[in-house]
Amino acid sequence: QVQLVESGGGLVQAGGSLRLSCVASGRTFSSYAMGWFRQAPGKEREFVAGISWSGVSTDYVDSVRGRFTISRDNAKNTVYLQMNSLKPEDTAAYYCSLDSTLFGLRLGQSDYWGQGTQVTVSS
Repeated sequence: QVQLVESGGGLVQAGGSLRLSCVASGRTFSSYAMGWFRQAPGKEREFVAGISWSGVSTDYVDSVRGRFTISRDNAKNTVYLQMNSLKPEDTAAYYCSLDSTLFGLRLGQSDYWGQGTQVTVSS
């Protein structure tokens, strides 16, 4: 049974930073691409960032490219999302997920999701 537990969300002013963490258990973490999605009230869930199993390849939605950085520590079974220059439109619940490939992850069709962590950016 795969478990994904996110943490690090909170309330921050526009221009501020937060770092989200997601700890995985139950699978060979290092074999999977990992990533982050977000969902704002009244909107569909969207892909934010993904990283390959090796950490060599990363992918970002255009709206966060240059502001967010995804990374992973396979020894700690943890994936991170460093979020800088936050904007009010980044406000959402952020979810961690995994899939066998980065391409598959981006499709958002994984069976494995965390419970989410709320990020609120005030203007």
